[in-house]
Formats: sequence, C-alpha cells, structure tokens
Amino acid sequence: QVQLVESGGGLVQPGGSLRLSCTASGSISSINHMGWYRQAPGKQRELVAFIISGGSTNYADSVKGRFIISRDNAKNSVDLQMNSLRPEDTAAYYCNAGVMQTGLRYGAYWGQGTQVTVSS
Repeated sequence: QVQLVESGGGLVQPGGSLRLSCTASGSISSINHMGWYRQAPGKQRELVAFIISGGSTNYADSVKGRFIISRDNAKNSVDLQMNSLRPEDTAAYYCNAGVMQTGLRYGAYWGQGTQVTVSS
C-alpha cells in the first residue's frame, strides 16, 4: 500500500503565498511523476503542475510564473510553492503520484486533499 499525506493549505489574502507539501510512504520502489491537481466547488478536477523523476516540469497556463513545483526524490516528497495567489486559486488541492511498488506493481495514488482559500 502507498499513502500520500499533504500539508500546508489554509487561508491567505490575494497576493499572498502558501507552500503545499506531500510525502509518499509505503511499499515504494520508485516514483515516476508527482504532481498537484485542484478542484473548486462545482468544477472538474484540473492539473496544476507535475514533475517527473528527472526534474522536468509542466504547469497549467493559469499558474505559470506564479507557482513552482519541486521534489525531493530521496524523501519521496513534492512541494508546491504558490505565489501571487488569486481568489480563483481557491480550491481543494490534491497530491498525485505514479508509484512503482515493490513487486513491480504500478499505480496512481491520491492524497486526501488540502484546502486553499484566497480571500480578503
């Protein structure tokens, strides 16, 4: 089994910053990609950013230049630094990882979600 645990959400004023963290644990052999998705009320879940094991990154157009994704392969963790936050960034943020487990089983796993609210 693999678990993803997120932290770092909260309430912030427009223009402020937050840092989300996610750590994977369990029977992990390797992790291919790690990333963040978000889902606002009444909307579909959307990709925010992801990073592969080699370090290449991809961002949604709406967060380019404001958010930075990084990972620590040794710690099986991924962070999302969110700057210049806007009210439209308000959503539940979910960590996602593509994990090769011991025994060569591959699966995509999700965290439980952490709420980010941008409001004055």
